Amino acid sequence: MTADAQPHGDRPGGARPDDPEARGLRLVVVLLGLTVVSGMIDAVGYLGLGHVFTANMTGNVVVLGFAAVGAPGFSIPHTATSLVCFLVGALAGGRVAARYGGVSRRIWARVTLAAEAVLVGASAAVAFAAPGAAATAYALIALTAFAMGLRNATVRKLGVADLTTTVLTMTLTGLASDSRAAGGTGHRSPRRTAAVLAMLAGAALGAWLVLHRDLGTPLLVSALAAGVLAVATSGRE
Repeated sequence: MTADAQPHGDRPGGARPDDPEARGLRLVVVLLGLTVVSGMIDAVGYLGLGHVFTANMTGNVVVLGFAAVGAPGFSIPHTATSLVCFLVGALAGGRVAARYGGVSRRIWARVTLAAEAVLVGASAAVAFAAPGAAATAYALIALTAFAMGLRNATVRKLGVADLTTTVLTMTLTGLASDSRAAGGTGHRSPRRTAAVLAMLAGAALGAWLVLHRDLGTPLLVSALAAGVLAVATSGRE
């Protein structure tokens, strides 16, 4: 059999060239892009909204503990708002997964990322329209935390290894414990390293924009990035 006559099932990955699920960017690339977005969003929250996280809930629980004992610079209402809105977003993400997850990973991912883009875009609009207003901080926290909960529920159910997009503790653990130096194979080290660098790059970019521009700009960049990824993503890892 010639290469031109090779059956679809024998192609690399077993994917047919006309398979809709294979059209677009691989999920690994998309999730790395979303990791950059997470870094920017947490830069906005921590540096611009009173030391609150809206993507990294592990950090938020710790911050809530700080706020509970009166540590200066931390807010129980801000942190609690973030936690509650994140959980509501995760619940919504579970509902979306139940509806689309068994039909098409591509449609599922696109619907979720489009919703994230709209929510983060709305937060950017609020930041530009009413900078410094007391209600603005709560609106930004609520919108971005809901978006991150929605995304995290989706990413968790997609199950792409080592790419949670918001936390790096287990990624860093795996990078060290599965490395060749530790007696492992290190076969996922490039992916894990890329995730760490993506978060670092997003945090650095977000921090620079917050410090030298305003809160709306990094949120707008994040919304545009999520929108592009929503249009471009495929359903394949």
